[in-house]
Amino acid sequence: MFLHLDGARIANAAVTLDKSFKEITFDAGVDVISFGGTKNGMLMGEAVVFADGNVAGDFEYYRKQAMQLASKMRFISVQFLAYFENDLWQKNARHANRMAQLLYEKVKDVPEVEIIYPVQTNGVFARIPKEIIPKLQSEIFFYVFDEQESIVRWMCSFDTTEEDIENFVALLKKEIEKAIV
Repeated sequence: MFLHLDGARIANAAVTLDKSFKEITFDAGVDVISFGGTKNGMLMGEAVVFADGNVAGDFEYYRKQAMQLASKMRFISVQFLAYFENDLWQKNARHANRMAQLLYEKVKDVPEVEIIYPVQTNGVFARIPKEIIPKLQSEIFFYVFDEQESIVRWMCSFDTTEEDIENFVALLKKEIEKAIV
């Protein structure tokens, strides 16, 4: 049995742990990783990386059958050079993680907001009043993580700004205040 890791946010985990990609993937027993860059600053592109090339077998043919081979893949793939050059991946991930910490600091004491999990990377999970969720979502995109428990997932990214956080927190406080009254 092989272990596959979806690496959409692997950069955020790596910088939080202060580890290399290799340390938290292949050294930890991962056999194959689908390494995506779009959630950390790339326009598009995903690399499927095998710890052992012999395990890949006929993968290059499977990816064609699954329509995962763009006709100009070299143009998509070249983004990975810029992504790893001068540790851009780390800079972007650190920024996203820092913005999540800022968001946490700004909302942790807001009445009616309960932080559900420790903020370790670029996501904040919170329980908020159910009735304000649609109002917030009409202004700012986020997912409802658990609809029954009214838990939302607020993700920060490489391009989240402090102003974005301030604006969101102001909207959150306004909607909570209206809901309480």
